[in-house]
Amino acid sequence: MKPTRALHDLGQSLWLDNITRELLDSGALARYIGELDVTGLTSNPTIFDQAIRSADTYDDAIRRKIAADKSTEALFIELALEDLTRAADLFRPIHDATGGTDGWVSMEVSPLLAYDTAGSIEQAKQLHKQAQRPNMFVKIPGTPAGLGAIEEAVFAGVPINVTLLFSCEQYLAAAQAYMRAIERRIAGGLDPNVTSVASLFVSRWDVAIKDKVPADCEDAVARGDARARGAAGGSHARDQDRAVRVHEGRVQARARPPRPVRRRRSIRRGDHQPRLPAPSHPPPQRHWQQQDLRHPRRSR
Repeated sequence: MKPTRALHDLGQSLWLDNITRELLDSGALARYIGELDVTGLTSNPTIFDQAIRSADTYDDAIRRKIAADKSTEALFIELALEDLTRAADLFRPIHDATGGTDGWVSMEVSPLLAYDTAGSIEQAKQLHKQAQRPNMFVKIPGTPAGLGAIEEAVFAGVPINVTLLFSCEQYLAAAQAYMRAIERRIAGGLDPNVTSVASLFVSRWDVAIKDKVPADCEDAVARGDARARGAAGGSHARDQDRAVRVHEGRVQARARPPRPVRRRRSIRRGDHQPRLPAPSHPPPQRHWQQQDLRHPRRSR
């Protein structure tokens, strides 16, 4: 049995933290889904910047959009959404089969809006409308400025991936913003089934606990081992899950609380370099060396 299948059978969802047009055109993403049980995908502006700079697969599309007088921002959004909607369509059968629990892709609001709550709200709505895909999250940072945008976007019915969470306190604040939006939807007679996840950056915890716990426990934060619960990262996971349970009681049973994503986009220690195994006819290595490990699936 492949390690990725064993992971899936344990109730974990493996999300790829990368996207390029080559990954789509070559069929590699479809093979990840079919052969390696990859069930979702995330992106951010840096990933797209690297993809566009490192290959010529976007050049023709860029020339056409420039000829159509597209602005820089509009051009980038169109390029990103072209890739993400194709990826969303590949994941759609998983999304449908899991009742919307899995099979998601994500696109982040512009980093230029980091301190602009109103602008983030408008762009989240725009991206959701422009994508026309039920399985695309809009990513909004869980910063003080982002919390208001998270609440208003969820209230407007936009599925949100809360990103840039580095502490339990940030997670709690994001969960509260999400639940406020759901309560407002319930009060207004709207469907409370607006999905959200919260992306927790595990690699930063690796750095925080390095040399402070036994060597064999250092990576247990990412693995979720029992020893980690008594060491460093376990307390974060326990507090996050406790926060979810508390907030679940405040909304109707059909609402979904924000589920944690254990996000490990890059490895912060040189002595541990996990990799996805290569599928048949693999693309260049950069496409498959980064991954997201989601919290075990739970029935809601």
